[in-house]
Amino acid sequence: MAIHNVSVELSNSKSICIETGKIALLAGGSVTVRQGDTIVLVAACSSKPRADIDFFPLQVDYREKFSASGQMPGGFFKREGRPSEKEILTCRMTDRPIRPLFPEGYFDEVQVQSLLLSADGENEADVLSMLGASIALMLSDMPFQGPIGALRVGRVNGEFVANPTHSEMADSDLDLVYAGIADKTIMIEGAADELSEEDLRDALSFANDIVKKQIQEQIKLTELAGKPKKDVTLKIVPENIKAAVKEYCEGKIGAASQIPEKEERYAALDKLCDEMSAELLEKIDGDAGDIQKQLKQAFSNESKISIRRMLLDEGKRSDGRAAEEIRPLEMEVGLLPRTHGSGLFARGETQALVVTTLGTSKESQFQDAITGGETEKKFLLHYNFPNYSVGETGRIMGPGRREIGHGALAERSVARMMPKDYPYTVRCISEVMGSNGSTSMASICGATLSMMDAGVPLVKPVAGISCGLVQEGDKTILLMDILGSEDHYGDMDFKVAGTVDGITGFQLDLKIPGISIDLMYKAMLLNKKARFDILDAMSKCISEPRSELSPYAPQIKQLKINPEKIGMLIGPGGKVIKGITEKHGVEININDDGTVQIYANNNDKMQAAITEVESITSEAKIGTVYDGLVKTVKDFGAFVEILPGQEGLVHISELADHRVEKVEDICKVGDRIKVKVKDVDDRGRIKLSRKDALNELEK
Repeated sequence: MAIHNVSVELSNSKSICIETGKIALLAGGSVTVRQGDTIVLVAACSSKPRADIDFFPLQVDYREKFSASGQMPGGFFKREGRPSEKEILTCRMTDRPIRPLFPEGYFDEVQVQSLLLSADGENEADVLSMLGASIALMLSDMPFQGPIGALRVGRVNGEFVANPTHSEMADSDLDLVYAGIADKTIMIEGAADELSEEDLRDALSFANDIVKKQIQEQIKLTELAGKPKKDVTLKIVPENIKAAVKEYCEGKIGAASQIPEKEERYAALDKLCDEMSAELLEKIDGDAGDIQKQLKQAFSNESKISIRRMLLDEGKRSDGRAAEEIRPLEMEVGLLPRTHGSGLFARGETQALVVTTLGTSKESQFQDAITGGETEKKFLLHYNFPNYSVGETGRIMGPGRREIGHGALAERSVARMMPKDYPYTVRCISEVMGSNGSTSMASICGATLSMMDAGVPLVKPVAGISCGLVQEGDKTILLMDILGSEDHYGDMDFKVAGTVDGITGFQLDLKIPGISIDLMYKAMLLNKKARFDILDAMSKCISEPRSELSPYAPQIKQLKINPEKIGMLIGPGGKVIKGITEKHGVEININDDGTVQIYANNNDKMQAAITEVESITSEAKIGTVYDGLVKTVKDFGAFVEILPGQEGLVHISELADHRVEKVEDICKVGDRIKVKVKDVDDRGRIKLSRKDALNELEK
């Protein structure tokens, strides 16, 4: 197979190099995507569908190897283990834009695997994986209806940057991951520093221009090296079964789907489906098992058609709300007596209980950044979605990809409003208590309430809400605060979070192959209005962070010392600092810039430790009287230690207000005397006076 190359020029004098035909030649489609010295291999394969399958089994995987950046894995086994959170999030971002571009009824097993081969520490690999997935599928014989383009957009000094480096991202107020086809968006995800809706719209337009270039080069490469598309058999419900289900359900599904309560609505629909299956199974010839599956699939399709038609033609939602109306809100803080902070946020039947825990800086999360970027996290938001939140049973296990993704969305939306240089590590846990639409946005609202209850001084409160879409032909309706059924049967789930001053986090998922940027902008404006309503309701629950921390939270005080005194505070072999921590039962962290953080579980221990640290690291202050210890006596005066390790000279003329013949007439080694600092010269030498100290004490 010949080697073929194309390249895509980006807007900032960078390029993406794409190559096929060199490695992974037995895969259905394979490609390497390179920016700088970061290289990702993406391979796509398919196999025949399993006989009993009734869904599209697309599996996307992305893995990073330490060898890509010339590192060895930590630990005993020296081999990469389970995927990191970064790898899982990249899997999700790669999956979501390609999934809507396979034909309905295509149930072949499809695997897309991305492997990081080289990492330069500056160019991020996740968007290269997304772009590579599209190219690999285009080169394969699978019926992929692409291509798509994918890139990251930053904004530095007001200018948009395509696929910014980590150095550029450090100065960026936007982190947008974009995927789409020409003039239509399929997926976005990211965070921003209170970006306006207009600025985010402009960022999408900027990304769209780059996507068009990427698509042109993919088409060119496919013409050079692509395989002919194979003929596939789509598993479509036969027309006779569609017609029978439609006739039976006429006028029945609409009534059942308009029941406001989720549990009762689903029960009514399940009952109707069971009754329909029992009656129609006797009338339709064929294998009973296959007919049963087809009847259920046809019933689901009829439910979808019914709900969508009622929305588009009559503007009716299942719970009776108007299209732009949000469900009733309920909030409470301080529910749990022993936690550092807690908040319950409910929007209709969706409930999130969020608990906040404060920890020391040593409890921050450190992570290996193979491709560069953030290595330490001091704010964590974890999301849990138990079976009981939807009234079901199921396997109980650790967080899956969905939980990781929802938690990351909520985390980055709130993280932008965390105070800078906050001494605590903060962990929020969102326990979803009820799910009927957009629990990730409820987690953001609950996290804000919980942290304010814990006394975390958030820059501003953050809230989030989701906007849905139903679109057929020239009919379009946007739905605010979507229900689970509107998410399932609708076309869009567009989540946006932010403050009163702008957007901090966002995520778009589509079930259709793209929507216009203008329509997305309209959704943003609807979201903005709903977000303001939620923030107003939250302010009535708790208007500002509590002034005092929970008595069960660790107490933290931050001091600033001369960096040259760090060694003195630590002591030889850590003897001094270890002695302070053991003596007072505290924890002390020292940064290279002289910042000292003291952690204690009560105020008495805290004050005792502060006093000792200050006594060791304090600087001599001119005009201050000290109780000093005479260390050395000379003919011309005495050297007196006023602070640990800091001595000054009391000249013989400064020992008393009369003439002193011999220093020993006033003091000797080991005596304690009062002295006042008269001056500290530019070499740090301290000039002391006993005479001035006595005069001041007599006043």
